[in-house]
Amino acid sequence: MADIDLYLDPVCPFAWVTSRWLLAAATDSPHTVRLQQMSLAVLNEGKDVDADHKPMIERSRHLGRVFAAATNTGGPEAFARLYEHIGTRLHVHGEDLGPAALTASLTAAGLDPDLAQHLDDPSFDNAVTRSHEASQNALGGSAGSPIIVIDGLGFNGPVLTESPTAQHGPVLLDALVTAATTPGFAALHRPYQGPPRIETTTEAAH
Repeated sequence: MADIDLYLDPVCPFAWVTSRWLLAAATDSPHTVRLQQMSLAVLNEGKDVDADHKPMIERSRHLGRVFAAATNTGGPEAFARLYEHIGTRLHVHGEDLGPAALTASLTAAGLDPDLAQHLDDPSFDNAVTRSHEASQNALGGSAGSPIIVIDGLGFNGPVLTESPTAQHGPVLLDALVTAATTPGFAALHRPYQGPPRIETTTEAAH
């Protein structure tokens, strides 16, 4: 049995695909899985971000505060519940996630809709930074979203360009656990393969 943490930024589409695979693959396994927060906004502080990515970084900064407030209220379980609803809106339905959608997501996750007010509240920036630094410390370096930590050993990724099938998902998880717990294993990487393929829909999220 492995203890697995997946650090992710909720605005990252790669992390969405990875998290859906990991949670599904671990359903009938003995592994313990937790979703934790990292921040692309913190990662890119002081860097020259290109115009195409600036909206994502700003969304990361503001939404990150709400997720930190949710985690402060209910722990990692609250983070995961909120991510389920907000991630579906962002990555599946392609919504802009305005105030109404944000409060609806909080309510659907069983959280206080008033947490939406922290969107512009910098008092939670330190909490976001601490969680992000925990992801980097677990990795032992600097990297983006997602970061998987298996029995205390951190690796950047796994980066998936599409969701594995129900058959291949658990096999991939077992392979990663085996690799991560093999002494001396350090990294496995391919060149960038393009954005993930997420099956999208315009149906409103509830």
